Amino acid sequence: MAGPAQEELAALAAIFCGPGEWEVLGRSESDGPVFRILTKAEGPTEADIPLELVFHLPVSYPSCLPGVSVSSEHLTRAQRVAVRDKLLEQARNLLSEPMVHQLVLWVQQNLRHILAQPGSGGGPGKCPAASTAGDEGPWMTLLHLDHMRAKSKYVKTVLRWASDLGLTGRLMFMGKVILILLQGHRDTIKEYLVLQKTSKVDVDSSGKKCRERMVSVLCESKVQPEHTRFQAFEVKEFSSLDELQKEFETAGLGTLFPEFVLGLVK
Repeated sequence: MAGPAQEELAALAAIFCGPGEWEVLGRSESDGPVFRILTKAEGPTEADIPLELVFHLPVSYPSCLPGVSVSSEHLTRAQRVAVRDKLLEQARNLLSEPMVHQLVLWVQQNLRHILAQPGSGGGPGKCPAASTAGDEGPWMTLLHLDHMRAKSKYVKTVLRWASDLGLTGRLMFMGKVILILLQGHRDTIKEYLVLQKTSKVDVDSSGKKCRERMVSVLCESKVQPEHTRFQAFEVKEFSSLDELQKEFETAGLGTLFPEFVLGLVK
């Protein structure tokens, strides 16, 4: 982990030292750290609103934006999207310097103003990161999940995340093979991965809620001209390997199937 990021983590751990305020969810030399901060901010009615903020610091941080996820049982989906978008907007003014503590202070001071704005939250798919980096073009990522024990809840959660982040693609089932194909801006897909790896989205063998520990990125690349641009995120079940292969071929992704998918069913 880079020196500045390590120093910032140590400082944040000292600042958010109350019970449950701070938790490191993952550390990776290749992807950077992921951590959660629990805080409160005054809402429009002057009552405090609990916020769960998950940050991902890429290896090039603070020269690039952190990944940010906002959760709260007291906010609607549109409001959570609005808060995340405003945080990323504020983060652009702080590039090249440690910014997480400043972002937390900023949302504590400004949440009531964000929620009071007419139409706050806009809707799914309105991600500032996507609009400011259009020259990079849409990105595609193929994920493999080892299993889903609480399938109904898990599927609903994946659909909600894709909707909140404005991602399109497929959640595909074929026997025991579970694949997620995402299309969207690269930074937004990274935000999805943070949610996928840090949220208690499934249950373990004893029925206790748990985080997804067995998701793997099979491949990622820019969307090419021959690739289908999905218009929505859909769940599809396939009864045979041939059906699954046809789905990939129809989407212009036939070359990915033998390279990344066939080995999963042997």
